Amino acid sequence: MSAQESPEELLAQEAELQFQRFDNDTALALGQVLVAAAREAGLAVTVDIRRGEQQLFHAALAGTAADNDAWIERKNRVVRRFGHSSFYVGLLLGLEGTSIEEKFLVDPTLYAAHGGAFPVMVRHVGLVGTVTVSGLPQAEDHRLVVAVLREFLGLHGASERG
Repeated sequence: MSAQESPEELLAQEAELQFQRFDNDTALALGQVLVAAAREAGLAVTVDIRRGEQQLFHAALAGTAADNDAWIERKNRVVRRFGHSSFYVGLLLGLEGTSIEEKFLVDPTLYAAHGGAFPVMVRHVGLVGTVTVSGLPQAEDHRLVVAVLREFLGLHGASERG
């Protein structure tokens, strides 16, 4: 991946990394793959996967804190509100030279346009949830989610597992 993704690259990731279906078993399997990837790389992250408002998977690895949970909540709100990754929203705001609170009049203690929350999109349905990582610099949080989604969908097949 490039040192700095462009908005077009981030939108392409969202178009590419979509599920055919997404259920509790899919969330559990994806969460386990994310945790395994983080452990293998020695990363201190918290992983969170939701469908709608229901938290289907949550794991906090050694070296994380409750603060990571707060970041996850704030990043997830951005994805739910705007329908795009929190990294994409933050990048656009940065390119415009503004902040989420200035442009959209939202409370920055509730919304964080920082990388790490990615939309769970089901083909022909749309946004159904979020997969989020917190604990690394924002670009690395985002890249971990994208790399694992790419691996997961490739291994399990978009049509097989969802």
